[in-house]
Amino acid sequence: VQILLKLWRNGFSLDDGELRSYSDPTNAQFLESVKRGEIPVELQRIVHGGQVNLDMEDHQEQEYVKPRLRFKAFSGEGQKLGSLTPEIVSTPSSPEEEEKSILNAPVLIDDSMPATKIQIRLADGSRLIQRFNQTHRIKDIRDFIIQSRPAFATTDFVLVTTFPNRELTDESLTLQEADILNTVILQQFK
Repeated sequence: VQILLKLWRNGFSLDDGELRSYSDPTNAQFLESVKRGEIPVELQRIVHGGQVNLDMEDHQEQEYVKPRLRFKAFSGEGQKLGSLTPEIVSTPSSPEEEEKSILNAPVLIDDSMPATKIQIRLADGSRLIQRFNQTHRIKDIRDFIIQSRPAFATTDFVLVTTFPNRELTDESLTLQEADILNTVILQQFK
């Protein structure tokens, strides 16, 4: 870990952090450890036994001035806030999970007709994967959700495609006409 210790007239700072007074006993102990060539206890906790490179800059002829915050590009993982639907994360399901969903399915499939798999992300965070014929209608997806999760029978919800988001309002369309073959469908509460 690389740490920069700046000594000011009225205190010291670590890595452009807040000013720490020389008169505070904890800070005095910190500086005494540095003077003895030891790693201060505070830094030992941060690095968990790793190596610390402590650089020092002498600014004792200057008063501490809080540094301007530098722009730092976000490099973490994003989380969606305020959405009624869960974030779509493509996670491979196990074949057993898919088979279980298909075996318990109340949808009748005509094996002589072209079929498709639809993944349904429910508003409660769970998902269903089901085979449908391409000639099944959007209403059949709604009926499948209600049969699979009876709690949704009394709930007002809509079905929405993922990118680009589009509400499937005409439930008389076939899956092929709606252009949702082999896709993910979201359930959203109204």
